[in-house]
Amino acid sequence: MSTVEQSGTALLTSIWERNYLPHTGGIISGFDLADDARCLDLGAGGGGMSHWLAERVPRGSVTALDTDVSQIDPARSPNLTVVRGDLTEADFAPGSFDLVLARAVLSSVPDPDAAVAAAARWLAPGGTLLVEDFYYLPLEDAPSEAARTVLRAYLEGFRTGGVDVRWARRLTATLARVGLADISARVTPLGPGQSPQENELIATRLRLQGQPLIDSGLATEEDIAEFTANLDRPEGRDVAVLLFSVWGRKR
Repeated sequence: MSTVEQSGTALLTSIWERNYLPHTGGIISGFDLADDARCLDLGAGGGGMSHWLAERVPRGSVTALDTDVSQIDPARSPNLTVVRGDLTEADFAPGSFDLVLARAVLSSVPDPDAAVAAAARWLAPGGTLLVEDFYYLPLEDAPSEAARTVLRAYLEGFRTGGVDVRWARRLTATLARVGLADISARVTPLGPGQSPQENELIATRLRLQGQPLIDSGLATEEDIAEFTANLDRPEGRDVAVLLFSVWGRKR
């Protein structure tokens, strides 16, 4: 990855965390999480939630697992252990953690239901599993042809990359099937015009990642320009995605 690409990835990660970390952190703040809890952050990405958790459990521990851990600074949090690896190949002992977090990662693995089952096994009795993922609404209902084109291009990229853009809707049932109790869910609408932070994230992503969509013939420069220009306008406002946040407790 070039220096320019690394810079762009770091910028997107920063905006993404600024947008979504308060949401996830707010949910976890409602848990009865002891300050010596053992936590696992699956698909830790840039490490924003890993560092947040490390501060939340000063006498505990946090394990951050991802295939790319280049953006995580383990020296920043003394109780943080960074592990480079694939979550589908991870092998933790049953009962190893009091909290397992999986944000926007399980829909991209070949068998997300199996990954949920594994995460549940790794929980200690009384521990909590929190899974968050995105459910993409039918693009045919987007408010303009430009929006439909851009969304179609992104969804095609996700599907090509093996992402199941509809799996999140089954999260509550999936946690129930693996035997978790006290299951709760929160559904958050996302998309153009839903918040200034959402608009910033969408605009930055298109600025940094829009060219491949054009080069592949999935969208035109005009489509992207129109879609981006409408982010702050009523005619462009849309709920394109639902963020499912679902959590349950190990009996």
